[in-house]
Amino acid sequence: MKQKILYNNKHYPKDSAARVLTARVPIVNQDLTINEIKEILFEHISEFETINYIYVVNKNNKIKGVISIKDIFRRAKNEIVRKIMIKDIITASNYTTQEKIAFLAIEHNLKAIPIIDKNGCLLGVVSSDNILNIIHTEATNDILHLAGIHGSSDSSRYIITASAMVHFQKRLPWLTLGLLGGVVAALVVGFFEQSLQNHLILAAFIPAVAYMADAVGTQTQTIFIRSIALDCKLNLRKYVLREMKVGFTLAIILGFLILIISLIFWKSVVVSFILGLSIFITIIVAMLIGVSLPWFFMKLKYDPAIASGPLATVFRDILSLILYLSIAQFILSLI
Repeated sequence: MKQKILYNNKHYPKDSAARVLTARVPIVNQDLTINEIKEILFEHISEFETINYIYVVNKNNKIKGVISIKDIFRRAKNEIVRKIMIKDIITASNYTTQEKIAFLAIEHNLKAIPIIDKNGCLLGVVSSDNILNIIHTEATNDILHLAGIHGSSDSSRYIITASAMVHFQKRLPWLTLGLLGGVVAALVVGFFEQSLQNHLILAAFIPAVAYMADAVGTQTQTIFIRSIALDCKLNLRKYVLREMKVGFTLAIILGFLILIISLIFWKSVVVSFILGLSIFITIIVAMLIGVSLPWFFMKLKYDPAIASGPLATVFRDILSLILYLSIAQFILSLI
């Protein structure tokens, strides 16, 4: 019953299911009885790494079904496996990402995910212990990405116990990027200094415009990254069209809201129109960046989550300032 590893998993990508699967699982023939399976389990129990499920294969090792350990001990001894096994099986390929494996386990409430090759032959399973470890690692890495800490080969375990010098080296580049982004933002504001001097209220709304860009961009980006992680065949066109509808609706409502509020408090139709139009356009652009930036990283074979954190924040802040102040200068030049 002890299964042999049929391949060298080091040949597979580091984040693939093949790197964390085990072949030490109960694999049986579909013509066996429940009593025969029990005897096999008791005889070889020390050889298995996990026994949450017993996997049923044919003579060519193609997976045909699965039966849980609970069913083994509550079924009649003479029942045939093929008559009671679950045939609708959730499987993944050896190249499926570990993150996708974890999501499959959560989505379908499974303790292990069987891994098959392109011919449907069972290679092994990703056990519950490894699934929990993947979830922990991915969650920690996502948090570190949001904080602007990238590049560690195993961030979730490594960064916690790393030395002060390692932390310095990992965090300085992104903080430097943020600082340079602030300098660029200051230059942008300085370029529109004349317009701001004549309408100081416009300067007071710079943080609000930048915040709206960040908030909408972060929401869109986070949802998109999770979506492509869950569905490798995501219909990008359909997804973008849906996000455009959401973004357009949000932009209209929030743009109109700021227009009304500014009109009530500052009594200026021009300033109110500038703010309303700026918020509207900024939200639309931030939404597009929230999808295009992770997509761009994905096409370059980088983790799309790298697009989050300081890099995306700096990009959105500068672009939202340019849009806002350009709109203000253009409208003010017309009156």
